[in-house]
Amino acid sequence: MTRLRRLVTGSIALVSLLFALVTTTGTAQAAPAERAAGVRIMPLGDSITDGYNVPGGYRVDLWQKFVAGGRAVDFVGSQSNGPSSLGDRDHEGHSGWTIGQIDNNVVNWLRTYTPRTVLLHIGTNDMYGSDPAGAPARLSTLLDHITATSPDTEVFVATIIPISFADSTVRTFNAAIPGIVRSKVNAGKRVHLVDMYRALTTADLADGVHPNAGGYSKMANVWYSALLSVPGSMGARGPAGADGALVTQGAGTPTHGSAIRR
Repeated sequence: MTRLRRLVTGSIALVSLLFALVTTTGTAQAAPAERAAGVRIMPLGDSITDGYNVPGGYRVDLWQKFVAGGRAVDFVGSQSNGPSSLGDRDHEGHSGWTIGQIDNNVVNWLRTYTPRTVLLHIGTNDMYGSDPAGAPARLSTLLDHITATSPDTEVFVATIIPISFADSTVRTFNAAIPGIVRSKVNAGKRVHLVDMYRALTTADLADGVHPNAGGYSKMANVWYSALLSVPGSMGARGPAGADGALVTQGAGTPTHGSAIRR
């Protein structure tokens, strides 16, 4: 019995040792894998971010550009959808949502997902709502909440793409965005202007509001060009506000300025 007891005790000790080794090895490997996930980028907006008509929307081609460029990126957000060609399907695009609805939830999302970079395209649903004239003020408030909650986050603010039946309203809204961005930059915020409107025409829309596949691909080109132009959005940081007046033209060439020329 004594010999049997020693054998059993020895076996238990060996199993415990093996378990400890496996556990330790797994823990040691988890940290590098987590670091390898890459820069956390939150695509933020409405159905155009979600990818209405084309699952994944601009996120598909943008992800492929990251892969082709050797960029380690982690899309983040509470939503997830897209095709198999989209390696990371997380995002914060909510179909039908207005600026105010995004604003009501953004603080919680930022605290939960802690993005390094935010890609914001919002305002389309405000254009045919009850108060399109108030959309610029709502956008300014949204940006204040984003930058107050995540002061180190690089926030890219896009002019919204055309709407076939509301172009005048869209142009009026977009014309206010450079001044809003400039005011945030002057306050030391990491906010950047992206001219998405001129990247697309109504021929790039599937239904007068949402892009077709070609339109989403054009959006991906503009986002990627903007990200490349701002130090810190996908890697090492630059000084706050260094590229805050960035305007990405429709052709994808970044310039610096305070107004969007039509």
